[in-house]
Amino acid sequence: MTDLKMDLLYSRERISTEITRLAQEIDRDYQDQEVLLVVVLKGSLLFAADLLRALKVSASIDFVRLASYGSETQASGIVEFRYNLETPIRDRNVIIVEDIVDSGYTLESLFNKLLHQQPRSLKICALLDKRARREVDIEADYVGITMEDGFVVGYGLDYNEKYRQFADIYLVKP
Repeated sequence: MTDLKMDLLYSRERISTEITRLAQEIDRDYQDQEVLLVVVLKGSLLFAADLLRALKVSASIDFVRLASYGSETQASGIVEFRYNLETPIRDRNVIIVEDIVDSGYTLESLFNKLLHQQPRSLKICALLDKRARREVDIEADYVGITMEDGFVVGYGLDYNEKYRQFADIYLVKP
């Protein structure tokens, strides 16, 4: 089934618990308001779907697709926008939904681009926050799990477009 060697890192139960907590935090912060979830494709799709279902506040959803360039292990800081929002965000409460914050280059580019469109509020919700690899000063407002370092797959996260379908998150062994 897999040609990678990997160990279970976060179970589907742990992921579900964190998503419930994140939804409760967002519900608290946006009580009686509407939010627009801006989902970063492809990796955040599963996370965003589960988060959307867990929210009690009124929420809508839109998507962006970005590509960052560099080697498999090193980010270059060059980000290409391949698919942009269809929904205007001016004067709206916007939450960027990201699967993992790593170097931060991609997220910083997206955040700054959306900020120029004058949303009422702009926050970041990340399932995983990988602190060891951060190269820019950007922080998520809502964080599911903070992890050290390592390459992970599953629950939307991929390696060469494979392994996204796993319900759990696995740490790939070197």
